[in-house]
Amino acid sequence: MKLLLCVIGLVLIIEGLPYFAFPEKIKSYLMKVHEIPDNTLRILGLASVVAGLILVYFGRR
Repeated sequence: MKLLLCVIGLVLIIEGLPYFAFPEKIKSYLMKVHEIPDNTLRILGLASVVAGLILVYFGRR
């Protein structure tokens, strides 16, 4: 359970850094993301999940 909490904390830190450091660029980036087709976002999301699973697999091995 401690490991899970540490991992979630690290993810929140990494995810929050761009919003803290570059808020104006994040706003323009999010406007561009709105224009990307849904299928492309789904493929990118699936690729991210698969990459994460592979990293966890090899990290826990």
